[in-house]
Amino acid sequence: MSLETAETLAELAANAEGVCRAYLSKGRREGSYWIVGDLQNNPGRSLFVRLTGPASGPGAAGKWQDPAVGTHGDLLDIIRARTGITRFPDLLAEARAHLGRPQPVVPDKQEPRKAKAPGGTSAAAARLFAASNLITGTLAETYLRSRGITQIGANGALRFHPKCWHREEGQTRSIPRPALIAAVTDGAGALQGVHRTWLAADGKGKADVDPQRRAMGHLLGNAVRLTPQDDILVIGEGIETMLSLSEAIPGLPVWAALSSGHLGAVLLPEGLKRLYIAIDRDPAGQRAAEKLSARASEVGIGCQVLEPRLGDFNDDLRANGKDALRQHLAGQIGPEDRHRLLG
Repeated sequence: MSLETAETLAELAANAEGVCRAYLSKGRREGSYWIVGDLQNNPGRSLFVRLTGPASGPGAAGKWQDPAVGTHGDLLDIIRARTGITRFPDLLAEARAHLGRPQPVVPDKQEPRKAKAPGGTSAAAARLFAASNLITGTLAETYLRSRGITQIGANGALRFHPKCWHREEGQTRSIPRPALIAAVTDGAGALQGVHRTWLAADGKGKADVDPQRRAMGHLLGNAVRLTPQDDILVIGEGIETMLSLSEAIPGLPVWAALSSGHLGAVLLPEGLKRLYIAIDRDPAGQRAAEKLSARASEVGIGCQVLEPRLGDFNDDLRANGKDALRQHLAGQIGPEDRHRLLG
Protein backbone atom coordinates (compact mmCIF):
# COMPACT_ATOMS: atom_id res chain seq x y z
CA MET A 1 0.00 0.00 0.00
CA SER A 2 1.40 3.40 -0.97
CA LEU A 3 1.91 6.14 1.63
CA GLU A 4 -0.74 8.29 -0.10
CA THR A 5 -3.30 5.46 0.07
CA ALA A 6 -2.50 4.78 3.73
CA GLU A 7 -2.85 8.46 4.64
CA THR A 8 -6.17 8.71 2.78
CA LEU A 9 -7.55 5.60 4.50
CA ALA A 10 -6.46 6.92 7.89
CA GLU A 11 -8.14 10.27 7.29
CA LEU A 12 -11.32 8.58 6.05
CA ALA A 13 -11.37 6.45 9.22
CA ALA A 14 -10.90 9.55 11.38
CA ASN A 15 -13.95 11.03 9.65
CA ALA A 16 -15.90 7.77 9.37
CA GLU A 17 -19.26 9.25 10.36
CA GLY A 18 -18.94 12.01 7.74
CA VAL A 19 -18.19 9.39 5.07
CA CYS A 20 -21.22 7.37 6.12
CA ARG A 21 -23.51 10.39 6.13
CA ALA A 22 -22.36 11.27 2.61
CA TYR A 23 -22.39 7.81 0.99
CA LEU A 24 -24.77 5.75 3.19
CA SER A 25 -27.32 8.47 3.93
CA LYS A 26 -30.21 6.03 4.53
CA GLY A 27 -28.52 4.74 7.67
CA ARG A 28 -28.06 6.25 11.11
CA ARG A 29 -25.63 6.30 13.99
CA GLU A 30 -26.22 3.94 16.90
CA GLY A 31 -23.54 4.18 19.56
CA SER A 32 -20.17 3.54 17.96
CA TYR A 33 -21.62 2.19 14.70
CA TRP A 34 -23.33 3.40 11.55
CA ILE A 35 -26.18 1.02 10.70
CA VAL A 36 -27.72 0.65 7.22
CA GLY A 37 -29.32 -2.07 5.12
CA ASP A 38 -26.56 -2.78 2.59
CA LEU A 39 -23.91 -1.28 0.34
CA GLN A 40 -26.67 -0.07 -1.99
CA ASN A 41 -27.78 2.34 0.76
CA ASN A 42 -31.12 0.66 1.36
CA PRO A 43 -32.72 1.18 4.78
CA GLY A 44 -32.15 -1.65 7.23
CA ARG A 45 -29.86 -3.00 9.91
CA SER A 46 -27.62 -5.58 8.24
CA LEU A 47 -24.46 -3.59 7.43
CA PHE A 48 -22.57 -1.85 10.22
CA VAL A 49 -19.56 0.48 10.06
CA ARG A 50 -17.29 1.05 13.06
CA LEU A 51 -17.07 4.79 13.77
CA THR A 52 -14.52 4.53 16.58
CA GLY A 53 -11.61 2.27 17.38
CA PRO A 54 -7.89 1.88 16.81
CA ALA A 55 -6.19 2.99 13.59
CA SER A 56 -5.61 -0.61 12.49
CA GLY A 57 -6.17 -4.21 13.49
CA PRO A 58 -9.28 -5.79 15.02
CA GLY A 59 -12.09 -3.32 15.66
CA ALA A 60 -10.42 -0.52 13.66
CA ALA A 61 -12.48 2.57 12.87
CA GLY A 62 -13.78 2.63 9.31
CA LYS A 63 -14.11 -1.14 8.94
CA TRP A 64 -17.53 -2.55 8.00
CA GLN A 65 -19.28 -5.91 7.83
CA ASP A 66 -22.52 -7.18 6.34
CA PRO A 67 -23.14 -10.60 7.96
CA ALA A 68 -26.24 -11.15 5.81
CA VAL A 69 -24.12 -11.59 2.69
CA GLY A 70 -20.76 -12.32 4.33
CA THR A 71 -18.94 -9.23 3.04
CA HIS A 72 -16.62 -6.77 4.75
CA GLY A 73 -14.18 -4.02 3.85
CA ASP A 74 -13.04 -0.46 4.46
CA LEU A 75 -14.40 2.99 3.65
CA LEU A 76 -12.83 3.04 0.18
CA ASP A 77 -14.93 -0.04 -0.62
CA ILE A 78 -18.04 1.87 0.44
CA ILE A 79 -17.13 4.84 -1.76
CA ARG A 80 -16.43 2.47 -4.69
CA ALA A 81 -19.78 0.71 -4.27
CA ARG A 82 -21.77 3.96 -4.01
CA THR A 83 -20.06 5.81 -6.88
CA GLY A 84 -19.39 2.97 -9.30
CA ILE A 85 -15.77 4.12 -9.70
CA THR A 86 -13.57 1.24 -10.86
CA ARG A 87 -10.13 2.81 -11.44
CA PHE A 88 -8.22 3.06 -8.16
CA PRO A 89 -6.61 6.47 -8.92
CA ASP A 90 -10.10 7.87 -9.57
CA LEU A 91 -11.32 6.30 -6.33
CA LEU A 92 -8.54 8.01 -4.36
CA ALA A 93 -9.37 11.29 -6.08
CA GLU A 94 -13.01 10.93 -5.02
CA ALA A 95 -11.95 10.23 -1.42
CA ARG A 96 -9.63 13.26 -1.39
CA ALA A 97 -12.42 15.45 -2.74
CA HIS A 98 -14.76 14.28 0.03
CA LEU A 99 -12.11 15.16 2.61
CA GLY A 100 -11.46 18.53 1.02
CA ARG A 101 -7.94 17.35 0.33
CA PRO A 102 -6.00 18.71 -2.70
CA GLN A 103 -4.93 16.37 -5.46
CA PRO A 104 -1.22 15.42 -5.55
CA VAL A 105 1.13 17.76 -7.37
CA VAL A 106 2.42 16.20 -10.60
CA PRO A 107 6.18 16.83 -11.06
CA ASP A 108 7.12 19.11 -13.93
CA LYS A 109 7.78 17.34 -17.23
CA GLN A 110 9.89 18.47 -20.14
CA GLU A 111 6.92 18.96 -22.44
CA PRO A 112 4.58 21.93 -21.92
CA ARG A 113 1.93 21.29 -19.29
CA LYS A 114 -1.74 21.65 -20.05
CA ALA A 115 -3.75 24.19 -18.12
CA LYS A 116 -5.18 22.71 -14.94
CA ALA A 117 -8.90 22.15 -14.83
CA PRO A 118 -10.82 23.92 -12.07
CA GLY A 119 -10.36 21.98 -8.85
CA GLY A 120 -13.30 20.20 -7.29
CA THR A 121 -16.86 19.59 -8.39
CA SER A 122 -20.16 20.65 -6.93
CA ALA A 123 -20.71 17.06 -5.74
CA ALA A 124 -17.36 17.01 -3.95
CA ALA A 125 -18.14 20.42 -2.44
CA ALA A 126 -21.48 19.12 -1.17
CA ARG A 127 -19.78 16.18 0.52
CA LEU A 128 -17.24 18.45 2.21
CA PHE A 129 -20.02 20.72 3.47
CA ALA A 130 -22.00 17.72 4.73
CA ALA A 131 -18.92 16.49 6.60
CA SER A 132 -18.51 19.86 8.34
CA ASN A 133 -19.93 20.83 11.73
CA LEU A 134 -22.34 23.50 12.89
CA ILE A 135 -20.39 26.66 13.62
CA THR A 136 -21.57 27.35 17.19
CA GLY A 137 -18.86 26.74 19.78
CA THR A 138 -16.12 26.07 17.22
CA LEU A 139 -12.90 27.84 16.17
CA ALA A 140 -14.87 29.32 13.27
CA GLU A 141 -17.13 31.17 15.70
CA THR A 142 -14.03 32.28 17.64
CA TYR A 143 -12.53 33.60 14.40
CA LEU A 144 -15.64 35.61 13.46
CA ARG A 145 -15.90 37.07 16.96
CA SER A 146 -12.26 38.13 16.70
CA ARG A 147 -13.36 40.13 13.66
CA GLY A 148 -16.13 41.82 15.64
CA ILE A 149 -18.86 39.60 14.21
CA THR A 150 -21.55 37.94 16.33
CA GLN A 151 -24.25 37.74 13.62
CA ILE A 152 -23.22 34.60 11.71
CA GLY A 153 -26.09 34.50 9.22
CA ALA A 154 -29.55 33.02 9.29
CA ASN A 155 -29.26 30.59 6.37
CA GLY A 156 -26.82 28.09 7.87
CA ALA A 157 -24.38 28.87 5.07
CA LEU A 158 -21.34 28.74 7.38
CA ARG A 159 -19.85 25.63 8.98
CA PHE A 160 -16.60 24.43 10.52
CA HIS A 161 -14.30 21.58 9.53
CA PRO A 162 -11.61 20.67 12.09
CA LYS A 163 -9.34 18.89 9.57
CA CYS A 164 -9.70 20.42 6.13
CA TRP A 165 -6.69 19.55 3.99
CA HIS A 166 -4.41 22.42 2.95
CA ARG A 167 -1.41 22.39 0.66
CA GLU A 168 1.03 25.27 0.45
CA GLU A 169 1.73 26.68 -3.01
CA GLY A 170 4.45 24.64 -4.67
CA GLN A 171 4.42 21.88 -2.03
CA THR A 172 3.42 18.24 -2.42
CA ARG A 173 2.40 17.44 1.16
CA SER A 174 -1.04 18.33 2.49
CA ILE A 175 -1.72 19.16 6.13
CA PRO A 176 -5.15 19.05 7.83
CA ARG A 177 -6.06 22.39 9.37
CA PRO A 178 -9.22 23.88 10.93
CA ALA A 179 -11.26 25.86 8.43
CA LEU A 180 -14.35 28.02 8.10
CA ILE A 181 -16.50 26.43 5.35
CA ALA A 182 -19.02 28.54 3.40
CA ALA A 183 -21.70 27.12 1.09
CA VAL A 184 -21.95 28.66 -2.37
CA THR A 185 -25.50 28.15 -3.67
CA ASP A 186 -27.49 28.96 -6.80
CA GLY A 187 -30.86 30.64 -7.17
CA ALA A 188 -32.70 27.40 -6.41
CA GLY A 189 -30.73 26.95 -3.18
CA ALA A 190 -28.66 24.04 -4.52
CA LEU A 191 -25.09 23.87 -3.26
CA GLN A 192 -22.68 24.46 -6.14
CA GLY A 193 -19.39 24.98 -4.31
CA VAL A 194 -17.69 25.78 -1.04
CA HIS A 195 -15.21 28.40 0.12
CA ARG A 196 -12.56 27.48 2.69
CA THR A 197 -10.78 29.87 5.06
CA TRP A 198 -8.04 28.13 7.05
CA LEU A 199 -7.80 29.28 10.66
CA ALA A 200 -5.08 29.66 13.27
CA ALA A 201 -4.91 26.98 15.96
CA ASP A 202 -6.60 29.28 18.50
CA GLY A 203 -9.15 30.58 15.99
CA LYS A 204 -8.16 34.21 16.56
CA GLY A 205 -7.13 34.85 12.99
CA LYS A 206 -6.36 33.10 9.72
CA ALA A 207 -3.70 30.41 9.55
CA ASP A 208 -0.20 31.57 8.61
CA VAL A 209 -0.29 29.72 5.29
CA ASP A 210 -0.35 30.51 1.58
CA PRO A 211 -3.04 30.59 0.35
CA GLN A 212 -5.27 31.29 3.32
CA ARG A 213 -8.43 30.78 1.27
CA ARG A 214 -9.54 28.51 -1.56
CA ALA A 215 -12.79 27.77 -3.34
CA MET A 216 -13.97 24.59 -5.03
CA GLY A 217 -16.95 23.87 -7.25
CA HIS A 218 -18.89 26.24 -9.47
CA LEU A 219 -18.83 29.84 -8.21
CA LEU A 220 -19.63 31.96 -11.28
CA GLY A 221 -23.10 33.49 -10.96
CA ASN A 222 -23.59 32.02 -7.47
CA ALA A 223 -22.99 33.40 -3.98
CA VAL A 224 -22.77 32.66 -0.26
CA ARG A 225 -26.31 33.53 0.79
CA LEU A 226 -25.70 34.56 4.39
CA THR A 227 -29.26 35.73 5.12
CA PRO A 228 -32.60 35.21 3.33
CA GLN A 229 -33.23 37.53 0.40
CA ASP A 230 -36.03 40.08 0.29
CA ASP A 231 -37.15 42.57 -2.34
CA ILE A 232 -33.95 44.39 -1.43
CA LEU A 233 -30.50 42.84 -1.30
CA VAL A 234 -26.91 43.82 -0.46
CA ILE A 235 -24.12 42.04 -2.35
CA GLY A 236 -20.39 42.43 -1.73
CA GLU A 237 -17.18 40.46 -1.93
CA GLY A 238 -15.96 38.94 1.34
CA ILE A 239 -17.84 36.90 3.93
CA GLU A 240 -16.50 39.00 6.82
CA THR A 241 -17.37 42.20 4.95
CA MET A 242 -20.99 41.21 4.47
CA LEU A 243 -21.41 39.86 8.00
CA SER A 244 -20.14 43.23 9.24
CA LEU A 245 -23.14 44.87 7.57
CA SER A 246 -25.44 42.40 9.32
CA GLU A 247 -23.70 43.25 12.59
CA ALA A 248 -24.55 46.93 12.12
CA ILE A 249 -28.05 46.30 10.72
CA PRO A 250 -29.38 42.91 11.91
CA GLY A 251 -31.77 41.30 9.43
CA LEU A 252 -30.20 43.01 6.42
CA PRO A 253 -30.32 40.60 3.43
CA VAL A 254 -26.65 40.06 2.52
CA TRP A 255 -24.79 37.84 0.04
CA ALA A 256 -21.03 37.38 -0.44
CA ALA A 257 -19.72 36.88 -3.98
CA LEU A 258 -16.22 36.03 -2.60
CA SER A 259 -14.18 38.11 -5.10
CA SER A 260 -14.43 41.17 -7.31
CA GLY A 261 -14.47 38.95 -10.40
CA HIS A 262 -17.47 37.00 -9.13
CA LEU A 263 -19.22 40.10 -7.80
CA GLY A 264 -19.87 41.44 -11.27
CA ALA A 265 -21.34 38.09 -12.40
CA VAL A 266 -23.79 37.26 -9.58
CA LEU A 267 -27.20 36.26 -10.97
CA LEU A 268 -29.83 38.53 -9.43
CA PRO A 269 -32.97 36.92 -8.00
CA GLU A 270 -36.44 37.44 -9.40
CA GLY A 271 -38.62 39.96 -7.60
CA LEU A 272 -35.68 42.13 -6.57
CA LYS A 273 -36.59 45.84 -6.47
CA ARG A 274 -33.45 47.48 -5.12
CA LEU A 275 -29.86 46.35 -5.04
CA TYR A 276 -27.11 47.74 -2.80
CA ILE A 277 -23.52 46.91 -3.74
CA ALA A 278 -21.07 46.95 -0.82
CA ILE A 279 -17.72 47.73 -2.40
CA ASP A 280 -14.14 47.41 -1.20
CA ARG A 281 -11.96 50.46 -1.68
CA ASP A 282 -9.84 49.19 -4.56
CA PRO A 283 -10.02 49.54 -8.37
CA ALA A 284 -11.14 45.93 -8.90
CA GLY A 285 -14.07 46.41 -6.51
CA GLN A 286 -15.08 49.62 -8.27
CA ARG A 287 -15.08 47.93 -11.70
CA ALA A 288 -17.08 44.94 -10.43
CA ALA A 289 -19.67 47.29 -8.88
CA GLU A 290 -20.03 49.17 -12.16
CA LYS A 291 -20.57 45.92 -14.05
CA LEU A 292 -23.18 44.61 -11.61
CA SER A 293 -24.92 48.00 -11.44
CA ALA A 294 -25.22 48.09 -15.23
CA ARG A 295 -26.75 44.60 -15.29
CA ALA A 296 -29.24 45.56 -12.58
CA SER A 297 -30.26 48.74 -14.42
CA GLU A 298 -30.87 46.76 -17.63
CA VAL A 299 -33.63 44.75 -15.90
CA GLY A 300 -35.14 47.71 -14.06
CA ILE A 301 -33.64 47.13 -10.62
CA GLY A 302 -32.67 50.25 -8.71
CA CYS A 303 -29.05 50.17 -7.62
CA GLN A 304 -26.91 52.07 -5.13
CA VAL A 305 -23.32 51.66 -3.96
CA LEU A 306 -22.35 51.46 -0.27
CA GLU A 307 -18.80 52.66 0.42
CA PRO A 308 -16.73 51.99 3.56
CA ARG A 309 -14.59 54.61 5.26
CA LEU A 310 -11.56 52.31 5.29
CA GLY A 311 -10.55 49.39 3.07
CA ASP A 312 -13.75 47.39 3.61
CA PHE A 313 -16.70 47.28 5.99
CA ASN A 314 -15.02 44.83 8.36
CA ASP A 315 -12.16 47.31 8.74
CA ASP A 316 -14.80 49.92 9.61
CA LEU A 317 -16.50 47.63 12.13
CA ARG A 318 -13.29 46.74 13.95
CA ALA A 319 -11.96 50.29 13.93
CA ASN A 320 -15.11 52.20 14.88
CA GLY A 321 -17.71 49.72 16.22
CA LYS A 322 -21.13 48.72 14.97
CA ASP A 323 -22.95 51.88 16.08
CA ALA A 324 -20.62 54.09 14.05
CA LEU A 325 -20.94 51.75 11.07
CA ARG A 326 -24.72 51.86 11.36
CA GLN A 327 -24.66 55.67 11.30
CA HIS A 328 -22.31 55.64 8.30
CA LEU A 329 -24.66 53.30 6.40
CA ALA A 330 -27.71 55.38 7.31
CA GLY A 331 -26.38 58.18 5.15
CA GLN A 332 -26.07 55.89 2.12
CA ILE A 333 -29.23 53.79 2.27
CA GLY A 334 -32.07 55.16 0.14
CA PRO A 335 -34.93 56.97 1.91
CA GLU A 336 -37.41 54.28 0.80
CA ASP A 337 -35.47 51.69 2.85
CA ARG A 338 -34.01 53.78 5.65
CA HIS A 339 -36.88 53.49 8.12
CA ARG A 340 -37.46 49.84 7.20
CA LEU A 341 -33.86 48.87 7.84
CA LEU A 342 -32.79 51.25 10.56
CA GLY A 343 -36.03 51.62 12.51
